[in-house]
Amino acid sequence: MSRVEAKKPSLYISEPLSKDIVHRSLSVLSSILKSCYGPTGRLKQLHNGVGGYVCTTSQSSAVLRCLSVSHPVLKVLTASVQNHVSRFSDCGLFTAILCCSLIENLKSINILPCTVIKISKHLLSLCTDYLQSEACACRVPVDFSNLETLFCLVRSVLTSKPACMLRKTEVDHLTRLTVKAFLLTVPCHVETNAVLGKCVIVPMKGRRIADSTVFPGLLLETTENQFPKPLSVKRTSSDVIKVALFCVSMSGDLSDLDEGIITVHHGISLEMSELDQLLNVGKQLVNDGIGLVACQKVIHPSLKQYLKENHVVTVDRVGLPMMEPLSQMTGALPIASIHDFSPSCYGSLKDICTVCFAPKRFVHLIPNDSLVCSLMLCNRNETTWDELKRAYETAEHVLQLTLKEPLALLGGGCTETHLASYIRHKSHDLPAGSFKAIDCSETQFQLVADAFCRSLESVASSLKHDDGDVFTDMVYGHCWLVPSGFSSVSNWSDLVSKCGCGINNNTQNLNWRVLQSQFSAPVLQSCPKEPPVKAADFLTLDCFASKCSGLQVAVETANLILDISCIIEDQN
Repeated sequence: MSRVEAKKPSLYISEPLSKDIVHRSLSVLSSILKSCYGPTGRLKQLHNGVGGYVCTTSQSSAVLRCLSVSHPVLKVLTASVQNHVSRFSDCGLFTAILCCSLIENLKSINILPCTVIKISKHLLSLCTDYLQSEACACRVPVDFSNLETLFCLVRSVLTSKPACMLRKTEVDHLTRLTVKAFLLTVPCHVETNAVLGKCVIVPMKGRRIADSTVFPGLLLETTENQFPKPLSVKRTSSDVIKVALFCVSMSGDLSDLDEGIITVHHGISLEMSELDQLLNVGKQLVNDGIGLVACQKVIHPSLKQYLKENHVVTVDRVGLPMMEPLSQMTGALPIASIHDFSPSCYGSLKDICTVCFAPKRFVHLIPNDSLVCSLMLCNRNETTWDELKRAYETAEHVLQLTLKEPLALLGGGCTETHLASYIRHKSHDLPAGSFKAIDCSETQFQLVADAFCRSLESVASSLKHDDGDVFTDMVYGHCWLVPSGFSSVSNWSDLVSKCGCGINNNTQNLNWRVLQSQFSAPVLQSCPKEPPVKAADFLTLDCFASKCSGLQVAVETANLILDISCIIEDQN
């Protein structure tokens, strides 16, 4: 009998945020995430310590998935950010960095957590109300009849992922393809319950990015190389191609039959009976005028040959992920049995052709009028392709969110510094009754507001990874990055041409201050102004929905962690 170990008591940790190990762990996590942030972020190579797949990335979705954290406080933080990323795809690093900075700055001011939480909730409501208002000077309306704003949104996502290794011409090419693919999935006719279509990514690793292209319809990879050119396909009298879509195996293997008892009479071959049934299915398909048979699994070679002789194209091994877009595009319902199916399950196509991208061959299914398209995504190697796929999916989701809420926020750190300027102005302009409503003193409110603003500014400062300084102007509250070695120059406008988002230039008479300096930040005498121009080429823009959610998640998660008074951890 094995020796039984006595059960250990649970570990009780009071005031976990006061422990050095939590402070050090939080500081390490913050420094890792800050070093990933922005177009010049540093890449991370992550693996499990015993070998295996190495992930090279700077994206929050990959970093947080591969990063192992053990402390309960960090688990709360990373789980909260990962949940945000799963819902919005973008602004994961912004959320995580802001949350870490809020915890660090709010903890350092030595005010009771309950008071800090009340004030930070009030500051969050100030921010969200301002961002949702027409008076907000850091948001940009998105007009879908003008593609330039869409290009700016997508370009901002792609350029913020340095592990994709993209040149400027490649960014421009992929930006156009991403917007084109997205627009192909948008219904032309507005309906009450309109549903977006789907863009299927076709991987092509080891090819130039310039070879990437978009096809309306679907590309199905095939091993067949004997398709005649031009492709001879049976059509109906209305010149469309009828489609049958099978989600059951048509290989004739007995292993594909369901469990149960099979009674076989003497002299009967199960294999031949199954093949006869498949050929009967083929005859029914031919008689029904089918031009394309697509199967999720395998089609028997004899059935393939029979259908080919009757000008029916067959594509097998389609796979489960392709079944939904195939059904959506053709209108065909997946057939789950070869013994009984109705002609009402059939769909239709406009045309079929073959496409060859060496060494792969594809059957291109061209729809009548569909919201499905295929993006052949190319990159030089597997590592950069994986990163580019994640970047494309983020950009696609950003466009979908923007379609629902056609707004964008200024990027490049400008929204963060602008919000900080706005909060500083509003917090010095509050009536005395407001402090009573929040149940705090004016001094407490100002201390928390300053820590809140410094946390927002620390996110903007994280965009700088080389020596240099980050400034904000006192007119618009935008972020300006100054190269290293020039911080003592009095006329900083000579060193920068545009602010972080690209909407302001250096021709205006702006007052400047250094972000994160040891001196207290001056308060603007009025609200930060709206830039005189709201449209410019190559603006850096962020997704409005993603950033607003990230701001809310960061503040609420920081409040939750600050409110933790003890941790009870099972040691067994």
